[in-house]
Amino acid sequence: MEPNANGVSRSMTTDAAASDAPSSSPTDDYTGLTGAVRELVTIMREGGISQLDVSRGDLRISLSAHAAPASAAAMPAAHAVGGETPTRPAEPALDEHVAVVTSPMIGTYYASPAPGELPFIQVGDAVEVGQTVAIIEAMKIMNEIVAEQAGLVEQILVRDGEPVEYGHPLLRLRLHP
Repeated sequence: MEPNANGVSRSMTTDAAASDAPSSSPTDDYTGLTGAVRELVTIMREGGISQLDVSRGDLRISLSAHAAPASAAAMPAAHAVGGETPTRPAEPALDEHVAVVTSPMIGTYYASPAPGELPFIQVGDAVEVGQTVAIIEAMKIMNEIVAEQAGLVEQILVRDGEPVEYGHPLLRLRLHP
């Protein structure tokens, strides 16, 4: 790691030795890999690291942090659910009583637990901390997205089955005062 002028590490590279443990099933491997990537993302956020490269045997993982868009005008147009007219979310900084729930990973957004079932949330629903609001499928693993703040669903910004990226806005919550 090389600290910048402020002493904050911005890039990190590591090489982990290959394990002698017996190989496991592909599902276990994907689950473990997904968990490891989540931990690495947390380390990057907490440490102010903008790039992280990890290698183990012939597996290489390279993560780069992306800066948030400077304004809503820089964001791609978001899509509303249920055939409503697509609208662009307002800048979260303009209204301190609104939170935008974003995707923590690249994958496919699903509004319900299974095809044909009711969605986790709808516009106007009250959401509690820890409540599942969506699923992001990544590498055939269904990752529940939970609300980190309580509020009312003001707007759903993506369609069921739509691909999303890390940081992609999923929904807007009007926070409880």
